[in-house]
Amino acid sequence: MIDSTASLLARGYAWLPGLQERAGEGPVVTRLMGRRTVVLDGPGSVEFFYDEKNVLREGALPGPVLDTLFGRGAVHTLDGDRHRVRKDMFVSLLMAEGGIAALTERFAARWPRAVAGWHGREVVLFDEVATVLAGAVCDWAGLPLSEGAARSLAEDCLATVDGFATAGPRHFKARRARARQERALSRAVTELRGAAAPATSDSRPRSALATVAWHRDAEGHLLDPHTAAVELLNVIRPTVALSWFAVFAAHALHSAPVHRDRLRGDDGTYARAFAHEVRRFYPFAPFVGGLAARDLRWRDTEVPEGTLLLLDLYGRNHDPDLWPDPCDFDPCRFVGREPPSNDLVPQGGGDARTGHRCPGEDIAVVLLTAIVRALAELDCEVPEQDLTIPLHRMPTRPRSGFVVAHARAAIRADGVPSRGLRAPHG
Repeated sequence: MIDSTASLLARGYAWLPGLQERAGEGPVVTRLMGRRTVVLDGPGSVEFFYDEKNVLREGALPGPVLDTLFGRGAVHTLDGDRHRVRKDMFVSLLMAEGGIAALTERFAARWPRAVAGWHGREVVLFDEVATVLAGAVCDWAGLPLSEGAARSLAEDCLATVDGFATAGPRHFKARRARARQERALSRAVTELRGAAAPATSDSRPRSALATVAWHRDAEGHLLDPHTAAVELLNVIRPTVALSWFAVFAAHALHSAPVHRDRLRGDDGTYARAFAHEVRRFYPFAPFVGGLAARDLRWRDTEVPEGTLLLLDLYGRNHDPDLWPDPCDFDPCRFVGREPPSNDLVPQGGGDARTGHRCPGEDIAVVLLTAIVRALAELDCEVPEQDLTIPLHRMPTRPRSGFVVAHARAAIRADGVPSRGLRAPHG
């Protein structure tokens, strides 16, 4: 059996559809990094993958991914009680009453200040949104940053995501970025622990920094400073990574301006549906992986213990049995309804509270909804540029990063609504 690693790196999102076409009705069976690999897709695949009796995470993620995207010792690599206790930390933090609203308010406060700073120049939306998100999430997390520090952190977070699925300069840049931020966050944890004991009687919600710094693992021990830093970065990095979805949202608004009219004056219902459709339609995570916990059988295919199992996320989000006309961008499919959790899986499936689904998904949806509304009201020009989205690159985005010019506030001083994203002199 030929190893497909080089093909994956070269073809990106097109790699798995090509293998599936050649496999016909049966599941894809291949090799990645020398390991036998079986791809799960279609009915029952999400439930099968997120059943801990079937799939384990420990040892599944290769070192290059840990050293860039997730970090060594991260919650993504744990199983059983160790995973549940660590996951409870994220759930208590990200799902606390008022937590998501407080983070969204910080974004909303920073956005108009950022737009005002773009006056008279062209900016790359991808980078600018990342800086706003970095400042907002760090302020919320108890790690307030200057504008310059927020931009540096944003650059490092974008690098860790951009370089995880490649070899060469992007990958080594990602390693350096993660190491730099882990060192800084380790110092913050150590300083907090040295300054004060954890509050036990205060009923106010803890910051993310305090929650992680004082968290105790399944054995009752504080996390070592490095692991605590890894998990703090696993709160900050995914928030900044919403920049990918932000430029996809801008791409959708620019491609079909009719959506902008409906978003203006919207009570949030259409904006949330639009955010869901951005997450479904545009390519981000192609798949997630785990190891067969025992000898298994998937669609009459023997799966020996230790086999690498990949769950096809991108394919499921474009499955015509789940999504009529899946290649059409249509937010109306989500108006008035929330998608079934195991149908829409851009951030994984299963239960966010107890399983391996991303606990920050609710934050992603709410923040992206706020970003969509802000973009719909942004008065700016979109100069001629390369907005193609290459599928051989993972993660992908519009090649230009989405350049905007002459940006102005949502509502002008004379009270006239903005004209939105438009071509020059439009």
